[in-house]
Amino acid sequence: MKFATFVDSRKSIEPRFGIVRSGGVVDVVAAARALDRHVPAASVMAAIGGGAEMTIALRALAEAAETAALLAPTAALTFLPPIPSPSKFFCVGKNSHKHREELAANKMLNEMPTEPTGFLKLVDTMVGHDSDVVRPNGISTLDYEPELVFVVGKYAHRVSKKNALDHIAGFTLFNDVSAREIQKREVASGTRFWTAKNMPGFSPIGPYVMTMDEVPDVDDLWITCDVNGGRRLRESTGQYIYKIADVLEHFSRYMPFNVGDLIAMGAPKGVAVGQPNAAELYLRPGDTMDIAIEGLMTLRTRIIGDPA
Repeated sequence: MKFATFVDSRKSIEPRFGIVRSGGVVDVVAAARALDRHVPAASVMAAIGGGAEMTIALRALAEAAETAALLAPTAALTFLPPIPSPSKFFCVGKNSHKHREELAANKMLNEMPTEPTGFLKLVDTMVGHDSDVVRPNGISTLDYEPELVFVVGKYAHRVSKKNALDHIAGFTLFNDVSAREIQKREVASGTRFWTAKNMPGFSPIGPYVMTMDEVPDVDDLWITCDVNGGRRLRESTGQYIYKIADVLEHFSRYMPFNVGDLIAMGAPKGVAVGQPNAAELYLRPGDTMDIAIEGLMTLRTRIIGDPA
């Protein structure tokens, strides 16, 4: 299933929990009440943390709502980050050999890691599908990093690799927007590029969480990035050096992950900074980015100028 958090401005500004179907979106609470059924869950976090019985109940409700023509048209909705308030938004860094080469060539990598590395995105940098993101004044090297994100569905602490996937409920899509000139300065000073990746709006995510049963192999998905309709990169999730089982085993040794936590798997090769014509590729006000997991979901972001 596909779980979303959305606003239907025709009715209210209150965030709603929805199940995305091919013909529209089921407002779970409203549909349950209209059908005189129990409300199985009122948020994406409750849905992914509810286990197999929850999944069965939500699927049955979605099918009944579709039969009763209770779908809201997707075009009328505003999609918010699917999980608005995770306790952690954890990002795996340098998880592609080719992307490591891009970073090293541009003096943004001073070492070659021998184990998974990570950093945190601030939760309040998240924005949803089809959002505007401001390029701050003074930033001229704004870059894109489309990434697969796993969503934790069960408390994970001291997890073994063989059991790691039991703790993952689904996945979504994320763009790790980065200000490269700031990142270079932070790396040179020995800090972990907090500012470069944590400016307002620098974490577009969504549009929904897809449950793991929807795809046969999450290590055989294709991530793409188009800017203004032109293809910038296409890379398989199979290129990750460390898979989600490696990552969860490594970091959960000492750091617990809670239901709803997000784990981004790192950028593929092909970002602007790694190209010989990078100056032409950096994002500018007026650009529209479409990143996608081919055949499954697309996340759109528009870059706008800083009004300040």
